[in-house]
Amino acid sequence: MTDHRIALIPGDGIGVDVVEAGWSVLQAAARRFGFGLQGDTFPWSCDHYLRHGAMMPADGIDRLRPYAAIYLGAVGWPAKVPDSVSLHGLLLPIRKSFDLYVNARPHRLLPGVQGPLRAEGFDILCIRENTEGEYSGAGGRVHVGTPDEVAVETSVFTRRGVERILRYAFAQARRRSGRLASVTKSNAQKHSMVFWDEVTEAVAADFPDVAVTRYHVDAIAARFVTDPASLDVVVASNLFGDILTDIGAAIQGGLGFAASANLNPAGGVPSMFEPVHGSAPDIAGTGRANPLAAIWSGALMLDHLGETEAAAATVAAMERVVARGAVATPDRGGTATTAAVAEAVAAEIAG
Repeated sequence: MTDHRIALIPGDGIGVDVVEAGWSVLQAAARRFGFGLQGDTFPWSCDHYLRHGAMMPADGIDRLRPYAAIYLGAVGWPAKVPDSVSLHGLLLPIRKSFDLYVNARPHRLLPGVQGPLRAEGFDILCIRENTEGEYSGAGGRVHVGTPDEVAVETSVFTRRGVERILRYAFAQARRRSGRLASVTKSNAQKHSMVFWDEVTEAVAADFPDVAVTRYHVDAIAARFVTDPASLDVVVASNLFGDILTDIGAAIQGGLGFAASANLNPAGGVPSMFEPVHGSAPDIAGTGRANPLAAIWSGALMLDHLGETEAAAATVAAMERVVARGAVATPDRGGTATTAAVAEAVAAEIAG
């Protein structure tokens, strides 16, 4: 029997609730399909920061390295610790240390979900560059606190970084519908975004079977709302991808469905899987959190681990529970608890 060792980082707020719920579903999938999931919990969070002065220990990355994957709940509790501290103290170091340069997020309406648009049948896979671009961290401030204060935030785009995310996106488009949307703002950003367009054109020569459409970010943001079914695979820089995936989450019914994978396709390091709804401190521990994004993220993790049957069964079970509508958390108009939703999905997997 194959055993997968998973690092569990519940993190902050409802992250604790949804990781517990999602993990119970993944265990049900493991039992049905005959593999092992061994989880070790790391209590790295804003509370950890308040106790120890750091979001994770100095050797945190080394401690995570041996694991097959990381299952993360949420990071952040702004009333306790500034987001700039929590994000840069845990999430970003993991992404950068393991070179998790692909952030992949599925956006589609599950059966029985009514989104805010009069749109059905869309299935968008957003591929966001995850380690450089606008979030590279290059920059600084001088003359702080004076009328002459200057803040500089420099976007960093490398040929290696842009080309590899584009190649990954082209490969996904080839597997799906053969359509790729590449997002820039090259009419205004004449260096970095023109560079992105040029690399897109060069990579496209290796994928003649993929039709590429280039969009400016404002235009494709409108298309997400007006005609999402016209889009399939969308690839964008760190900042643009961040914005577009929040729109994607909104049109698929809300952040309670927002799953994500942070991947290093080369392997050899743990990739990280997380819902992206945030920590929602106001409902932490109340049983009101929607665990579906965490469950969906867990399914992405199973697929990454090679447990493709279990991944598909987990998504199918989630779809059946959502379609029936009898077990739903308050954000979906129901009264069910986080645990009850997870139990319903686990029962569907077990058959």
